[in-house]
Amino acid sequence: MIFKNLSIRSAFSLSLAFVFVLSSLSCKEKTTKEAPSQETAPLSAPNFKLSLAQWSIHKMINEEGLDPYAFAEKAHAWGFEGLEYVSQLYNKELQPSNYGPEAMANFVAKSLAESEKYGLQNLLIMIDGQGNLATTDAAERQAAVENHYKWVDAAAALGCHSVRVNLAGSNDPAVWIPAATDGLSKLATYAATKNINVIVENHGGLSSNAGLLVQVMEAVNMTNAGTLPDFGNFCITAEWGASGRTCLEEYDRYKGIEEMMPYAKAVSAKSHDFGPEGQEIHSDYPRIMKLVKDAGYNGFVGVEYEGSALSEEAGIIATRDLLISLQ
Repeated sequence: MIFKNLSIRSAFSLSLAFVFVLSSLSCKEKTTKEAPSQETAPLSAPNFKLSLAQWSIHKMINEEGLDPYAFAEKAHAWGFEGLEYVSQLYNKELQPSNYGPEAMANFVAKSLAESEKYGLQNLLIMIDGQGNLATTDAAERQAAVENHYKWVDAAAALGCHSVRVNLAGSNDPAVWIPAATDGLSKLATYAATKNINVIVENHGGLSSNAGLLVQVMEAVNMTNAGTLPDFGNFCITAEWGASGRTCLEEYDRYKGIEEMMPYAKAVSAKSHDFGPEGQEIHSDYPRIMKLVKDAGYNGFVGVEYEGSALSEEAGIIATRDLLISLQ
């Protein structure tokens, strides 16, 4: 979404507290390799622009003490043009007041100031920890829907086009589909009043079964409800042991991305590890990007590095450069 002009932003700032009062009433371990700092001009290319998912720097924030409001500065230095915020990276600041209107208004004001300072577009907020939108308990599901309202308001105030949500719930498709449809429909109905899309990521559980997620999209059938295909999150069931996570059931990522793309309003280029030629070794990026382009998608592509062999900076740059090479 293109930034609004200065006069509109100024008006937004003056009314921000009022917006949030109404809203309230209505309602990844230490790195092993380092990359040199690389300050660059934006590295967009003809087919799409690149954005940075804030989760790519979650270790810098959670383990190294980086101020989450340095997100825009970092993204600009690495040549990105768009920002994808992650709500949980601001929990330290926002949780003490239970995400109250004043705290949320401060989050918006500071984030907006930083994005404007570096000339970057605010695209979306990835929301976590606000309740399960696909739980079978109707009252709990409604509470989760209303918990998301403040983040929809924040996204609108920032000039974003979307919020990303999770559809956590039952592992029984016959139960999960109607519950997910209800939760997503209700939140999308509210978000439509703010001109915000609600997009669902394949993010574990049945949401990583793209075929079932498409059934939810078809049942919701709202123009502001869509998907955020993630290149790597297709594990449906997993178990944790001493050596980490083992995926027990995984949906075919190429089939899944192809199925999700007709509903996509954003794309998450997840990466973990790279071979000697700069290719991501778990996902066939050329194949995936062909699926993205063939679907007619022309929005931002978000870099989300989640590996550990490279530092976060090195992994971000490797993912960025791989995407640029495929345009």
